[in-house]
Amino acid sequence: MAREFQRGHKARVSDLTAGTDLYVGVRIDAPGLTFDISCFGLDEAEQLSDDRYFIFFNQPASPEESLQLLGAQAGDTESFRVTLDRVPAAIHKLSFTATIDGAGQMSDIGPGYIRIVAGGEEVVRYAFTGTEFTTERAVMLGDFYRKDVWRFAAVGQGFDGGLDALLKNFGGEIAEEETPDAPPEPPSAGPVPGFAVPTGSAAPAPAPVATPPPAPAFVPAPAPAFPSVHTAQTIVAPLSPPPVGAVPPPPVPPPAPAPYGQPVPAPYGGPPPGASYGGAPHGVPQGPPPGGAGLAAALQPYRELPTGQRWTVQNSQLVRVDLGTGGTPVLARQGSMVMYQGKVDFGYKGAGFTGRIVGNATGQEMQLMRCTGKGQVFLAEEGAHLHPVELQGDGICVSAENVLAFDEGLHYEVRRIEGHGIPGGALFTMVFQGTGTVVVKTHGTPVVLPVTPTTFADANAVVAWSAASQVIVSSQVRLRRNAYPGHSGETVNLQFRGAPGNFIVVQPYEV
Repeated sequence: MAREFQRGHKARVSDLTAGTDLYVGVRIDAPGLTFDISCFGLDEAEQLSDDRYFIFFNQPASPEESLQLLGAQAGDTESFRVTLDRVPAAIHKLSFTATIDGAGQMSDIGPGYIRIVAGGEEVVRYAFTGTEFTTERAVMLGDFYRKDVWRFAAVGQGFDGGLDALLKNFGGEIAEEETPDAPPEPPSAGPVPGFAVPTGSAAPAPAPVATPPPAPAFVPAPAPAFPSVHTAQTIVAPLSPPPVGAVPPPPVPPPAPAPYGQPVPAPYGGPPPGASYGGAPHGVPQGPPPGGAGLAAALQPYRELPTGQRWTVQNSQLVRVDLGTGGTPVLARQGSMVMYQGKVDFGYKGAGFTGRIVGNATGQEMQLMRCTGKGQVFLAEEGAHLHPVELQGDGICVSAENVLAFDEGLHYEVRRIEGHGIPGGALFTMVFQGTGTVVVKTHGTPVVLPVTPTTFADANAVVAWSAASQVIVSSQVRLRRNAYPGHSGETVNLQFRGAPGNFIVVQPYEV
């Protein structure tokens, strides 16, 4: 029976089948759309360093035929034969992709799949639909990749642009027809130097004529490479000496220095000193930005990161959770969703009567929503820095104010920190335990310190600590200080104790 994969699922090929001669079938269609289905053989850097391993309609097989394009059959839009034990060692990944030929977008497609058949039996299938995509024109369906052994991953990652853009993304080059810069010269009366008469030509040689020898073929001299106005050096001296008797113009006095702390004024009608028309200083080469020109190249650094993992940090202030991976719902702070893809349901997560009383009394109440379904949810809150912390049976203490989201399978409760000399006689925090991920948010980049007998932290700056640490409230308030006006502002701190391996997390900000 075939295993049903979801997006992000991975497995060793040896766990799916003992064979290495595999059939890969892809089905994808939509009314009025045509698709190009290809296989990219990528090197260790995931680049197409050898274009002979780009298998598509114009190149249906690799040199040793370990990758072969078979065409449409058995209900599949396109199919391949992959012989893994014949793939060269330089090829580390086989990426199967589908792109739209012409106008259209992936959200228009119907139910599709990529499947693997071994020995006439289907062993794995990854199904997808257009609801998982938006305006993408390409999708990376699945990968065979080497990680000590061959493995297979269901990717399902959309990609903006068509086959050309996907080819450039993998480092390939698109062959373009060269167009002549000028129409060809009309044939001359005599032979052109440098070109021989075709072999076997029956045309008789022209009779000698008492005329001047034919001029050599005109070869246009290359145009002088005039530097750009933005890159040429400023010429101080005249290009040619002044005529005899001419009086050279008086030198232009340098501009008067600007008052201290003020910018130097720009000359009348010219750009400010150090700048030039066009926005770039003199001497800086002009041209397309690194990575190519155009809107797609400018936005490339901000593309979604396809990792195949359940939790992915898109940047320091945005995290993505894939609900289809793991199958466990996610509890997130209400209003923290900024975008989602796929079929996702958001529901209210109540704490119950007792939970509301405890939360109000301790200040550790969390207003949560429950995220379920199959899709990706992007979470953020007020530009805070986000840090997914994966727990493997251990625990971490975090203030409810610093929790953005966590897996519903984690156990969490309020913990009391005993103390004397502070209002209320105690502090409170949340403790998370079990197996799963909790996303901690901080103001700025935090620092993680090991716990020692002399480790103290401001109660308003500490974010989290290992659950096995012993925490004591330390108060520096003294009665004799009451005779003096004011204090240092550091009257209540937390002292941490514990065995080696315990830690605390402190942010550069006081709540």
